[in-house]
Formats: sequence, C-alpha cells, structure tokens
Amino acid sequence: MRKKVKSLATGRGSRSKEKTKIILKLIKEYPKNKISEWLEIAELPKSSYYEWKIKLAQPVDKDKEIRKEIIRIVEASKGRYGYRRVTMVLKNKGFNVNHKRVLRIMREESLLCNKFTSPSRRIKSAYKGEVGKVADNFVNREFKADKPNQLWLTDVTEFRVKGEEKKLYLSPVLDVYNSEIISYTLSYHPTIELTNTMLDKALDKLKNKNNLTIHSDQGLHYQHSSWTSKLEKMNIRQSMSRKGNCIDNSPMENFFGILKQEMFYGEEFKSYDHLISEIEKYIKWYNEDRIKTKLNGMSPVMYRLHSA
Repeated sequence: MRKKVKSLATGRGSRSKEKTKIILKLIKEYPKNKISEWLEIAELPKSSYYEWKIKLAQPVDKDKEIRKEIIRIVEASKGRYGYRRVTMVLKNKGFNVNHKRVLRIMREESLLCNKFTSPSRRIKSAYKGEVGKVADNFVNREFKADKPNQLWLTDVTEFRVKGEEKKLYLSPVLDVYNSEIISYTLSYHPTIELTNTMLDKALDKLKNKNNLTIHSDQGLHYQHSSWTSKLEKMNIRQSMSRKGNCIDNSPMENFFGILKQEMFYGEEFKSYDHLISEIEKYIKWYNEDRIKTKLNGMSPVMYRLHSA
C-alpha cells in the first residue's frame, strides 16, 4: 500500500490515466478508504478521475489500427476488393495479418463486396465477323508469356447507358504477361477505325516488335486488310480463335467481366461522358493499383516494373 500511495504522491504516475488506474486498484484493496482521500494524495481532479474511469471501463479494440487501414483500402478500391485482396494489400503495407481476421473485421464493418453480378449469357454483337478466318489459332488456349509483349489479346465489348439508344464500344489490347491494358479506344461506332487506332497506339509504345503474337476472335475488324497488312508488315504473328468460341480468348473475356462487374453493373451513369470518364479512371486504376493473386499481390504495372 505504501508503494502505491507513494507513487501517487511523488507523481511517478504523473498522467491522469495512470493515476486513475492506481486509484481503482487501491479502492478494490482498501474499500473502507474514501475516494476523496486518494484523489487528494494524487492531486487528481475529481472530473479527470471519473472521465478516465469511464474510458478504462470500455473494451479495448485491438483491431483499431488495422480496422482503420481496412476501411481506407476498401474506400480506395470503391468497394471492389474482397477480404482476400484486402489481406494482400495489408501484407504489402507491412501488416502481419491473417485473412480470417480481415474477413471478421470486414463483416463487422459491413465492408464485404456485394457488387451486382452480370447475367451469365454472353451478348452476341452485331460487329462479329461472318467470313472465314485469315489466321490459325496459334495460341490454342496457352495463355502464357515469359516477358512483356510476347502475346497480346484483343476484342471489342459494348456498353449502353439507360435511356440512350446509341451504344459505346471499347477496344482494348491486353498483355498476357501481366494482364496490363496496353492501349484502348472508345467510340460510338464499332468501325475498323476503332480497332486500328487502338493497334496504332499500342504499337507506338513498343520498341521491339519481334516475337509478338496478337490473338483475337474472327471479327471483321481483325480480318480487314488494314489490320492484317499492318501486322504482316511489322512481322507480327496473327492468331485467331475458333468461330463462336469465347474460351479461346478467355483472359480478354475475363477482363471485360471484371470491368463491368466492378464499375458498370448496378451503377447509374448520367451520360455517356460520365461513363467514358469512369471507364478511363477504372483502366488506369486496374493497371496501376488493382492487385492480382497470380501477380503475387501486385498490380500489372507494379509486376512489370518489379520483373524488369
């Protein structure tokens, strides 16, 4: 008792919080003594004592720091990340955390991803080609690349804003090595210019065009002489899926699915300008920030830079 009283009197527990802790222990050990006596010895105001008594009675949140970080991560991803990706981001930031703990915290905070899922059926687009293919399927579902710019995939997908008659078309090219979108174009018309402009933008970024294969479906865009002659002139091998078989270009289809699930389905767009802006922001975020399990928890750009 003397030691505890001395610590109160000498100010070893100089902070109000520490003094309150000691007084609470003394009250339990010596219930006959009045609180006012301990407060006088500690030179602790009554208001401070009761303030800290209430705070100390509240349960300690051991997850406070990690909880705040999880909320920041989910907000930054606009609710697109599930608990596994959040766990990877936390580990990248230096947190030693288990995915089960992250799942529990996200459940407590109602942060689990509930994005609207698209219908399973695939839209048959009017711009798919009808004539015979001009290239064999050299890829044959072997979607592997040892380094960047060995195998590119491309396709066209469409969007429609509610209440609008016209459609918006997106033509990207994806690098199989790290799933990075190398270039893309947007247009209200699925013309040859849509895909050719995208190809020109992609090839402008590429210094060495040797050993590059570009794979697509049998759409008219990729059978047109303006496309085939350009690839032939640059010694780029052209590969085509079998007719009506989207699995032959599954990584590209997978990107379209992710894009639409995470930023399009279930969202309301005021105009096509709004939609275009959101697509552009999403592709930038997808390339630079969206981590992938198969890329060791890195984004496509991070993985490319890391491997280099």
